[in-house]
Amino acid sequence: MNIVAMKWGGGLLLILTLMAASAWAAWTWQANAYGQRLALQETAHQSVLTDLANANSALIIEEQGKRRALEQWLAASDQVHYRVLSDEKTKQARLRDRLATADVRLSAILDVTDSARCSAMPTPTATGSMVYGTQRAQLDRAHAERIIGITSYGDQGLIALQACQSYAKEVSDTR
Repeated sequence: MNIVAMKWGGGLLLILTLMAASAWAAWTWQANAYGQRLALQETAHQSVLTDLANANSALIIEEQGKRRALEQWLAASDQVHYRVLSDEKTKQARLRDRLATADVRLSAILDVTDSARCSAMPTPTATGSMVYGTQRAQLDRAHAERIIGITSYGDQGLIALQACQSYAKEVSDTR
């Protein structure tokens, strides 16, 4: 009975050893296959992330180019606006100086049909006059300077408005 038991025991031990070895081999093979699949997925994922990063970088570079172009346009527009405003201020200052030295006199056209408001004045005989045949009155220098100052503020406002309108037009055209 010992011999039969030993025979069966040895065979059983051999079967168990073979089963354990095949389980270990299957486990190792599956782990290797799973590891390869994970490596392939990681490579594909990394490739997708790289493509997204490259696309994002290209978008950032494009937006930076647009921003740089807008900044350059704004700087040029600001220089033009400043130049126009400076020229207008210079013109106003020259006109004020000419008024102060009595080189130029401002005058107003009189309504000669309204005899109750003003007395009739003789028509000027200056050849450089723009309006011919009407009666005119010269304004006091202080009043003329105030009028020039008011028109100067108006001119500056119109120049600023024109700059804002051109900016709004440019921005709306680019979008």
